[in-house]
Amino acid sequence: MAFHNFLVFIEQDQSGWFVAKVPELQGCSTQGKTVQQAVERAKEAILCCVESDNIKPNKMRFVGLQSVEVKV
Repeated sequence: MAFHNFLVFIEQDQSGWFVAKVPELQGCSTQGKTVQQAVERAKEAILCCVESDNIKPNKMRFVGLQSVEVKV
């Protein structure tokens, strides 16, 4: 068994839930009432996505995050 690191982006929605998305695995996301719960559920979602024959990891290299302000 090999270990693989996946980036998990966590955002908080308007309802207060923490939404975890795994950009390397298209469609792999989950949510939780706390950040820790979202992270634990993300681990479960990653395993489900990796075990699925339909989802293959996209080779991505993390570069960084940037906050961009736009007047709308």
